[in-house]
Amino acid sequence: MLGILKKIIPRQIFEFFQPTYHYLLALVGALLYSFPSRKLIVVGVTGTKGKSTTTELINSILESAGYKTALQNTVRFKIGEKESRNMYKMSMPGRFFMQNFLSDAVKAGCSHAVLELTSEGAKQFRHKFIDVDALIFTNLAPEHIESHGSYEKYVEAKLSIARELEAGKQKKFIEKVWPSSSSENRGLFKETFSAYPALIINKDDKEAERFLNLKVKNKITYSLSDAFNMHTSDSGSSFQIDKTVIHSSLPGEFNVYNMLGAIACAKFLGISEEAIKKGLENVHTVRGRMEKIELAVNPLRQLADGGFDVVVDYAHTPDSLKAVYETYKETYIIAVLGNTGGGRDKWKRPMMAKIADDYCSEIILTNEDPYDEDPKQILEDMKKGVLKNKPEIIMDRRKAIRTAIKSALAKTKLNKEIKVAVLITGKGTDPYICGPNGTKEPWDDATVAREELQKVLKL
Repeated sequence: MLGILKKIIPRQIFEFFQPTYHYLLALVGALLYSFPSRKLIVVGVTGTKGKSTTTELINSILESAGYKTALQNTVRFKIGEKESRNMYKMSMPGRFFMQNFLSDAVKAGCSHAVLELTSEGAKQFRHKFIDVDALIFTNLAPEHIESHGSYEKYVEAKLSIARELEAGKQKKFIEKVWPSSSSENRGLFKETFSAYPALIINKDDKEAERFLNLKVKNKITYSLSDAFNMHTSDSGSSFQIDKTVIHSSLPGEFNVYNMLGAIACAKFLGISEEAIKKGLENVHTVRGRMEKIELAVNPLRQLADGGFDVVVDYAHTPDSLKAVYETYKETYIIAVLGNTGGGRDKWKRPMMAKIADDYCSEIILTNEDPYDEDPKQILEDMKKGVLKNKPEIIMDRRKAIRTAIKSALAKTKLNKEIKVAVLITGKGTDPYICGPNGTKEPWDDATVAREELQKVLKL
């Protein structure tokens, strides 16, 4: 529909009325489904990095506390026990989808909905008429610059999500969950309380002040300084907060930040420390986020002392890519690196490649989502950032993954003392490789990595 309107309406007129068009669609969607978010406790997560992982952590905490939840993020959609992979290649689908999803959550008897809220969604008012009770701001870094027009406009889109809480009224949480809770579980909600919607802010982020300056009545902050005796490695993280010690399978300092945001939110919602600890420790991996590729029978441990790791991660900004590589310090890293899709964020290409050059021992540059741009030119733009290493260019992404795994196996056999990791970044759980003229090749980095690992090991 929107594409047809773009073709028949002059560009200036279309752009002038576009915000009104999106707003009206959001309103119609909410009216059609009778404002379902008002019947749920809604937790939103926004920021540049860590949104999907944070939503998964909050969902796990709520489930550990005995609540029935709905979850929407880049990775999957879940209502109660039913879930499906997010095949939209967007974190936050359209207005009607969002309202329908929340309506289905109410009908299924969910008490809470956890949503990933994005700048692209905010630009099209997909967040409008969603009654958010707690919003977590994780961090901000340059992204989607071409789409938004500037970094400042990107920041403004994120702030617009938080501003929805400025007019928030004090709500009795027990009234929101009571109708959808079964009689035998009603006792779970006796400890809920009345509160204004909460804006939960990572105060360590450079843009935190902008969120702190918003006129939201209930603002809560979290910081890495809240985590005592923190230890992180590629195998997991541990830290103490208040009197509770958390042992998590999720690696890296960035995941400690994600857990701290989830903890701050859970405390606001009145969740017990026991449920918080259990919920965090129940999340062993998040698909496409530092996801270690495992086989049914793990033969890697028979190859050498420690074998080698194959990891898939969504890292698509310079900061997130650096964080992934830093998690594997003192490791022989073989990078399989694509970059931002064709026609967008071109400034990142040499920068991302330079980060790989700084941290990795071998670099394979490969195709990702060229759209209508020449994929070879994208890789040439990236190649400019590699000065120390000699990158190998393999356009076929599957072949690039296979080559990296073969190299890791050879390196491990040659030197059993060395620690080796294949780090496949950029796509995470993206379901397609998007090519010219709207073509889509079904794809999943983790599935392909698992298949190629089996072939290389001749299983």
